Amino acid sequence: MNRKTETKILKDSFGRVVNNLRISVTDRCNFRCRYCMPEEGMVWLDKSELLSYEEIASLVHIFAGLGVNKIRLTGGEPLMRKDLYLLVEKIARNARIQDLALTTNGFFLADQALNLYKAGLRRVNISLDSLDAAKFKLMTRRDYYNKVWEGIEAVETLGIRPIKLNVVLIRGINDDEIPKFAQLARLKSYVIRFIEFMPIGSDDGWTIEKVVPSNEVIKTMEGHIGKKLVPIEYHGAQPADRYRFEDGVGEIGFISSVSEPFCDHCNRVRITSDGKLRTCLFSLAETDLKSLLRGGASDDEITARIVDAVWKKEEGHLINRPGFVRPERTMSQIGG
Repeated sequence: MNRKTETKILKDSFGRVVNNLRISVTDRCNFRCRYCMPEEGMVWLDKSELLSYEEIASLVHIFAGLGVNKIRLTGGEPLMRKDLYLLVEKIARNARIQDLALTTNGFFLADQALNLYKAGLRRVNISLDSLDAAKFKLMTRRDYYNKVWEGIEAVETLGIRPIKLNVVLIRGINDDEIPKFAQLARLKSYVIRFIEFMPIGSDDGWTIEKVVPSNEVIKTMEGHIGKKLVPIEYHGAQPADRYRFEDGVGEIGFISSVSEPFCDHCNRVRITSDGKLRTCLFSLAETDLKSLLRGGASDDEITARIVDAVWKKEEGHLINRPGFVRPERTMSQIGG
């Protein structure tokens, strides 16, 4: 056994330790968010191409043996996968997984929240790009604003905390709502997280001019509320820099992938719904874990392949710099 396998941790050649795994359970989505996928023409994977819940649980077991203790389920829209609570239950039973979370557009949450909670889900991120129904429809190309709020209220009633609301800002579309989101964070116990617009969707029209940098959001919020935002976790292990208003009311997060890349302390890798390991959202290479699982490879063989792939993890992405190449897959196909 080589040195890297003996350590029983996932480490890349830059010394970063990976303990966070994002797993996409489906590429399908009932929204068509303009920063994620085109309005028409998406071709979905056949069910047989998706990892089964048993296969996902097997990979979680292997990754947990390498020190991964945080799992996030994503899509597409993960709640489009039938009976997702059964997968949550399988993962929650793994004693080495300390944190199990879900990222969702919220559409199906009102119907599924109770089963997910009973299965062991305790954290949820919900996409909410606007607090205006008409503008929400413009961003998502779907008239589902009220349905998403039903989902938010359902998880709030169950006591799931924290409830994080993810907001992708696009200049000229929803950046005028920054003050409203600041006020929402102070009125409710939601954590508002602003995610910078990234060039990952097909036909998304991305340009650097449409990116609203986090420092601009902070300045706007402070001007509106009249109180400073104070860092409570800055450039830590998580992708989001966390702030709270100086009076202690209202938490705001910033994922500044474009203006302030956090690649030097990235602790995440991801598995696509068809079983490919990607060491970066913007990776141009993938490692096929599904073929190993279905080809009868042992846990040791799969472990060795994972360790090797993570060791070769990219130093960082090159967004808005020379040499940047968009991945062939859209965000929904990779896993959000």
